[in-house]
Amino acid sequence: MDVQKIAQTETLGDWANKAIAKHFQKTIKYESDVLKDRDPEALHQMRIGMRRLRTVVTGFAAALDLPKAASEKEIGKIARILGNLRDLDVLQETLESHYQPAIPAKEQPKVKLALKKLAKQRRKALKKVQATLNQKEYQKLKQTLQRWLELPTYKEFARMPVTDVLPDILLPFVSQLLLHPGWLVGVQLRDLDNDSPQNMTPAAVESLIATQGEMLHSLRKQAKRVRYQMSLFTELYGPTYENYVEDMKQVQTVLGDIQDSQVLEEFLKQIFGSLIGSKTPHLAALLANNRYQAWQQWQSLQHRYLNSQTKQAFRQELLQPRVVEVFLNGSQPPEERPVEV
Repeated sequence: MDVQKIAQTETLGDWANKAIAKHFQKTIKYESDVLKDRDPEALHQMRIGMRRLRTVVTGFAAALDLPKAASEKEIGKIARILGNLRDLDVLQETLESHYQPAIPAKEQPKVKLALKKLAKQRRKALKKVQATLNQKEYQKLKQTLQRWLELPTYKEFARMPVTDVLPDILLPFVSQLLLHPGWLVGVQLRDLDNDSPQNMTPAAVESLIATQGEMLHSLRKQAKRVRYQMSLFTELYGPTYENYVEDMKQVQTVLGDIQDSQVLEEFLKQIFGSLIGSKTPHLAALLANNRYQAWQQWQSLQHRYLNSQTKQAFRQELLQPRVVEVFLNGSQPPEERPVEV
């Protein structure tokens, strides 16, 4: 029976091409719905498509010969504008669904006022998104990527077998993640060998997040980049690799919960002043409590990834991509074996 060894025959250029095509098509799939503001989910998916496209262009830089109009910088401009609108959607949904139902009647007028202000900001952000998607810069980006996909051009490294260079692509992303100072927020180096994370009071957590929240947010963004990049290659690794991808998703989610709570609180301060605890005490208490709960979840992930054995195992996993054998008739392979490294 004929067998095609995908991972041995496919090159870095092949995988870069597939990744760009996948995320480019996802981006333009939702463009019409975003322009017509049909569904917040369409905006969410288009934003994800642009962010992943940006990660692909950055991660495969050694292989890609892309025109300037399709550079990481140009993709990032569009992604940020989409992101501003999406962030307002998240704030609105969070306030309406997670907080408003738990707020007593006397605070409801304040919540309704905040939602009214959010709606006004959203209308402005939507107009900017619609204008951006109709402007020549975005249209040129789309046309450039479409032409490149029809007739792609590459750098010399694109001809390398993907499994030969895959660790070199992934390890820089992971190294930046593991060396990020956000892991050390609230941690004393002398406590790294403890079996469990340090217990902190709610007040201590609030103080820490208030001063170090931006550092945690930066770490979240790096975890997201790692997750997006690793997700491109799950076919070439096993279950352990997928567990690390899931961990990156958890880091992104938990730190995202802390960030979203902070952003919502800052928005409320813009409306009601810095002492929102006196204007909306129940809402302020809920926000603080949710941050504390998220912090406790974060500490488990933080403690795990500050452990030297975890980090070494993570690095080692990236060094062992596997040759995937796929039968030409479409049946499943009997086994997968690791590439010798």
